[in-house]
Amino acid sequence: MIAQLTGTVLQAGATQFVLEVGGVGYLVHTTPATAAAVRPGETSTIHTSMVVREDSLTLYGFQFPGEREAFELVQTASGVGPRLAAAIVSVLSPAEIRRAVNSEDLNRLCSVPGIGRKGAQKLVIELKDKVLLLPDDESGAAAAPQSSTRGEAWREQVGDGLQGLGWSARDAAAACDNVAHLVDEDPGIAIGTLMRAALNSLARK
Repeated sequence: MIAQLTGTVLQAGATQFVLEVGGVGYLVHTTPATAAAVRPGETSTIHTSMVVREDSLTLYGFQFPGEREAFELVQTASGVGPRLAAAIVSVLSPAEIRRAVNSEDLNRLCSVPGIGRKGAQKLVIELKDKVLLLPDDESGAAAAPQSSTRGEAWREQVGDGLQGLGWSARDAAAACDNVAHLVDEDPGIAIGTLMRAALNSLARK
């Protein structure tokens, strides 16, 4: 089990990046917020979870241990694989997952792409006791990374991240329009903050 890696970021995309550790380049799948936080050429420490399948080994990485714990915990629910788990952690912080399950907030859970009402009910039933292990504050959450917006480049980052989570190109473009005023108000706003605002705007559709 690889629990943590520290190395140099070689490449970064919308939902994955390559981290070089000891001359080996690890492909790390991640949330849009974490992907936006890492920068090629910089050193990063990532909390990781290895998903083992018969035909593949897939590494997922997160900024904070609480996100990794939430990623692994939601996969204990039937029907939740790593891709859906990554979407859940992308949309909801560990504390939000805990609150949504405890309060049986199905609408909040349904804001995750790929989760319908029946799926949300199943998460509540199967994770009700387990989510107590997650932090009940935002200390393990996807805090806004320090990467900032430049010009219109933020649209591509946010749009690609949303599409990587399963939203259509049309929905992603609409969400970018919904949060454009935040960039006008604060040109230095973090990509992670924009991503969270864009996801919230889609959840209200």
